[in-house]
Amino acid sequence: MFLTHFIIGLLVSSFSVTVILLIRKWFGRQLTAKWHYHLWMFLFMALTLPFIPTDLYNFSSLFSGGDTYQTHAPSSNVDITGTDMMQGLHLIQDFSVSVNRPDLSLFNMGVMSLWMLGVLLFTFIMIRGWLTLRRIRNDSSAFSNQEVLVLFEECKKRLQINKSIKIVISKRVQSPMIFGLFQTYIVLPSQHENWLSLKDYEYIFLHELNHYKNKDLLTNYVILFYQTIYWFNPLVWVAFREMRLDREIACDTSVLQLLDDHSFSEYGHTIINFLDLSKRSSKLQLVTQLNGSKLQIKKRIEQISAYNHSEKKSIKKSVFIYVLASIILTIQLPFISVFATENDRYYFNNDGAVYEDLHQFFKGYEGSFVLYDHNAEQYRIYNEEKSTLRVSPDSTYKIYSALFALESNVISPEESTLLWDGMEQPYEAWNMDQDVSSALQKSVNWYFQELDRRTGFETIQSNLEEINYGNSDVSGGMGEFWHGSSLKISPVEQVELLQAFYNNQLGYKEMHIKAVKEALFLEKNEEARLSGKTGTGAVNGKNINGWFIGYVETKNNTYFFATNIQDEDDTSGSKALEITLSILKNLGIY
Repeated sequence: MFLTHFIIGLLVSSFSVTVILLIRKWFGRQLTAKWHYHLWMFLFMALTLPFIPTDLYNFSSLFSGGDTYQTHAPSSNVDITGTDMMQGLHLIQDFSVSVNRPDLSLFNMGVMSLWMLGVLLFTFIMIRGWLTLRRIRNDSSAFSNQEVLVLFEECKKRLQINKSIKIVISKRVQSPMIFGLFQTYIVLPSQHENWLSLKDYEYIFLHELNHYKNKDLLTNYVILFYQTIYWFNPLVWVAFREMRLDREIACDTSVLQLLDDHSFSEYGHTIINFLDLSKRSSKLQLVTQLNGSKLQIKKRIEQISAYNHSEKKSIKKSVFIYVLASIILTIQLPFISVFATENDRYYFNNDGAVYEDLHQFFKGYEGSFVLYDHNAEQYRIYNEEKSTLRVSPDSTYKIYSALFALESNVISPEESTLLWDGMEQPYEAWNMDQDVSSALQKSVNWYFQELDRRTGFETIQSNLEEINYGNSDVSGGMGEFWHGSSLKISPVEQVELLQAFYNNQLGYKEMHIKAVKEALFLEKNEEARLSGKTGTGAVNGKNINGWFIGYVETKNNTYFFATNIQDEDDTSGSKALEITLSILKNLGIY
């Protein structure tokens, strides 16, 4: 969703600008002018973060098997929907309850449209500025003063610049400027040619050539790119205004390092002499100019007058400040991962996986099928992309809700019955006392909500993290997190977790694993036993997500599977079950 990226961009840009401004304020005196300016390079890196895939900086995956975290506002409004029993599987009943979630699609579209309008506007402004520079270049004439041209070549040698840079004069500008990435031009105002001395030319050349040497012409384009992308954040505008000032001060300092002490005031007067310039030229952001606003000129003159050749800044302190800035700005990386919900993906690495085309079984649904052959130790997967995409587990989570409750002694294999409180439920099958077996077969929401309440929120959170259940995010709230809310899991993870559950690699008591296995049993034929659990995700009255996960036990092998399908308003666990049975039959497994 665009709104998610917009919020990430706003938060990242605001936080990064604030951090850099505070560091400049608190530690600015410890930095040289050049280091002061380069501190802003951290802002470029921070503004790039929302465009980087979250797996490149997902720290949580380093500590919790690839987990990522997201937040989602819970909702207490509930609508009712359901599907009938699956024919041929008399025990399974795919009941579902619809939850109401805010529909932000129109708001998302509005925000995106407004952002694009702003981007188009500022792109137009940038193109207009580029056309103005083109007119300046076309209307300019070659500079012919040989004495000044010789001085210019000497300045290039002092700065060890070999590239050909053209000097031209123009009536369209009133302050010296430099622009052009491929062919670079230094433009001098023709109307001031009569009073500029050789010293003035020297100072102008040294200033503009330092901009070229420091790659400031390229930086202008980078600034304009990010200013266009983040036009909606006034803090970004403040940041780039301060960055341009720091850049000019750094450039002034570089020039002063080449001059003797007696030339400092002359250099300052050369800048002041260009203070009265046209507004048109001062707004050309693709150029670097000798001048600036009156406030900027004042600060630059103050820095020039205070400059001292002998003053040395501690390199160690500068390095410490840079490390501090990088650490503080890095803190926000996990929070970016939290908001990147639509990219919540499991990073599956199995070189032996076989990817198959099973689209004919999915009847137009978007989805994935994952099968693990225990004996062959091989995955067979349909739709690689969807197989690792995390979505809500819906009622398939109830397998582990029951397991957590058993391990926490909330219920036991011998006594798992909870009494119905008499409150009318959406399905008649729910209006009675339930044990863990009947509750799983009928997918009774109130039973598992009560189990979770008794098990405890912290215990559930801890257990989910220990078994690496998807993103292990329960921020959606008790009774809500597993149903169209914060908890997410991919089909591949479902299969991996089923294997660990079946083979009791989770470290739980064997009798508890056995109790849940018995509750998951659906039916058998002469050659195999089928066990599993459906799940239907119904949001705002529309069935949008369907699951069927489980395993098939044969005499010589066990197959673990997970089928997930998605649709805008017409999907269910029952449909996922139908698809699964068709595939298993086709493969000769069940």
